[in-house]
Amino acid sequence: MTYKVFQWASGTVGKHAARVALQRESLELVGMHVYSPDKVGQDVGALIGGEDTGIKATCDIEAIKSSAADVVIHTPLPSKVYGDNPDQDVDDFCELLAAGKNVITAVGYMYPKVHGEELVGRLQEACLAGDSSFHSTGLNPGWMGDLIPLSMSSMCETVEHVHVLEITNFEYYPSPEIMFDSMGFGSMPEDFERNGERRTDWLNGVFGESIQMVADGMQLDVTKIVSTQELALADQDLKTAAGIVRKGTVAGQHWRWAGLTADGVERIAHETVWRMHHSVAPDWAHGNHAITLEGAPMMHLEFPPNFGMSDGLLGTAMHALNAIPYVVEASPGIQTFLDLPSIAYRP
Repeated sequence: MTYKVFQWASGTVGKHAARVALQRESLELVGMHVYSPDKVGQDVGALIGGEDTGIKATCDIEAIKSSAADVVIHTPLPSKVYGDNPDQDVDDFCELLAAGKNVITAVGYMYPKVHGEELVGRLQEACLAGDSSFHSTGLNPGWMGDLIPLSMSSMCETVEHVHVLEITNFEYYPSPEIMFDSMGFGSMPEDFERNGERRTDWLNGVFGESIQMVADGMQLDVTKIVSTQELALADQDLKTAAGIVRKGTVAGQHWRWAGLTADGVERIAHETVWRMHHSVAPDWAHGNHAITLEGAPMMHLEFPPNFGMSDGLLGTAMHALNAIPYVVEASPGIQTFLDLPSIAYRP
């Protein structure tokens, strides 16, 4: 079967997804949604750095709804952080789902129950109206901090505590949209705090989803998730693939999210150490990403820097594309990683 794909957004992840959708025999790219007026009407090939495809970019959601697309791969900057309407992503999901388009996104909502019954109800209602399915994916969250621990737990007699440690140097991560716009690096501390409410809400949401999904998958009885944050500032101008991080601006972030039981026992901790340059915050943790399951047997798994991947943005795009057959063939409704079969590569 050939699955018809409409790509939503033309950032780095979106370009990867569109390029592979054009190349794979099992996929057919039928359109691309863009935000910049100067991109509207351009050939998709020009937007992704390839040959002409005969497919013109659009900014009209009606064009997606009336297209032959089986699925929309949704990879913009998250509206929770970027734009005038924090709920824009959910509004777009529901409109597309109700029109019969399956949706796979990378902006969050991986485990919608964390956001409450109203959101779950909206998504489920739209899916039922359009006989469609909704799925959210990613790299972390969406793979390392949730799918890998869940897979590891299949070897355990008991699991008492899960600890996920991500140590990432974004020095060579070539996405200014994500680094500066979404994550707030390069901001003055006061601007980071002043403009950071939406960003914090988004991060608490996506990592809260990861923790709750792991907890529910292992039946660890987590009922509360708490977070802490620490910032580090650049002590000089730092050259990175995303751009210059100026002296005195945010160059490091250390977050910790903890999943607690009703009586306050920590069952899951997800810790991130994010640097825009290897020289930032030398006193923070260094080394490899690590996942530790305390129990019987105790298990410990490490990944080299950058999740052991040569290109994490490509990995994010492929996690979405490789989910297409599973999501399109699923029954209508929200399809989390706990609902779908294990996702694997298909040419």
